Amino acid sequence: MTNGSRAGRRPQAGPGHAATKIAETAGSTVRAVELPEFARRVSSLSRIDYADCFILDAGPDVKLTGEQWAREMLEGAPERLRSSLRRGWFALGLRLGSVRSPEQVLGWEVRQNNDEYALLGATSRIGMPAELLFVSRPDGLLFATLVGHHNHLARAVWKGITPVHQRVVPGALERAGRAARRARR
Repeated sequence: MTNGSRAGRRPQAGPGHAATKIAETAGSTVRAVELPEFARRVSSLSRIDYADCFILDAGPDVKLTGEQWAREMLEGAPERLRSSLRRGWFALGLRLGSVRSPEQVLGWEVRQNNDEYALLGATSRIGMPAELLFVSRPDGLLFATLVGHHNHLARAVWKGITPVHQRVVPGALERAGRAARRARR
């Protein structure tokens, strides 16, 4: 999690440091990792006050682009989860577009998109712009949430929602991994 302008502090993951395993089912694992510098470079936020990052190991047979992962995770979620996510994002003050637009992913603007990654973003009514980064990996996905807090209200609102966010994301990633593996069989 990140506190401070453009900084990214997470439990260390790399040589000599273990990633934190969050969820595991047959065929895939979700684990929390340190936000890579690449995520900071591609972000269009003026500042990053909160960031988290997860790796989904979905297996070598699952090859999706960043946008395909975004659509699987968000648009491919069950209706109940999609509705809950939209309500939550609205409560956070995020300005999202139409869920029916092919130019957006469940209302999120596609800010950058190529074969390697997709960066989705939303402005905010309360000073809390956010981005979702989906980076395709040979065996799955790197997913990061990046949030700016432009005032005390935004900081307080995000502090209250953080525990829910950290519970929902790994489950949504795990579900997307299962769905992607099923679709590739």
